[in-house]
Amino acid sequence: MEELSKTDQVQRMTLVAWSGDLDRVWPQLILASTAAAYDMEVTIFFTFWGLFSLVKEERRITGSDWMTKALSTMNAPGLSRSKLSKLNMGGAGPRMMKALAERHQVASPTELLQVCRDLDVNLWPCQMTMDLLGLTTKDLVDGVGEPVGAASALSEMQRSSINLFI
Repeated sequence: MEELSKTDQVQRMTLVAWSGDLDRVWPQLILASTAAAYDMEVTIFFTFWGLFSLVKEERRITGSDWMTKALSTMNAPGLSRSKLSKLNMGGAGPRMMKALAERHQVASPTELLQVCRDLDVNLWPCQMTMDLLGLTTKDLVDGVGEPVGAASALSEMQRSSINLFI
């Protein structure tokens, strides 16, 4: 496949990260960091379960009431606890994927998130999802933007040449 030069690249890309599944988080962060490395302006809008990728690792249970706390125990927040969308097999699937990635020198989601922060990727948490799941900005990792709504995400998408829903 022919590599595109920087002058051939589009200037903006927006990703909607709606899933926190490992096999979706990896492409979200690989595409975002790669685009940013090509000097594109990149925004990731984290909504619904995708927002759990931005929850601090030390936070095991999040939420403000029994329902939101129950949801966080059923779908653990944090990158290190991401499951596979298929073939999770009680956690064996993610362990195998992580081992394969390490063997092939593929950066982990945690490393890729740091690369995104280093390359000034806009990491936008969805305010509505935060309200719905009882999350606060104190629950989120450092380096994310202020929570925004769907209108802000749509405005950014309108200005982007590439829009992806992963």
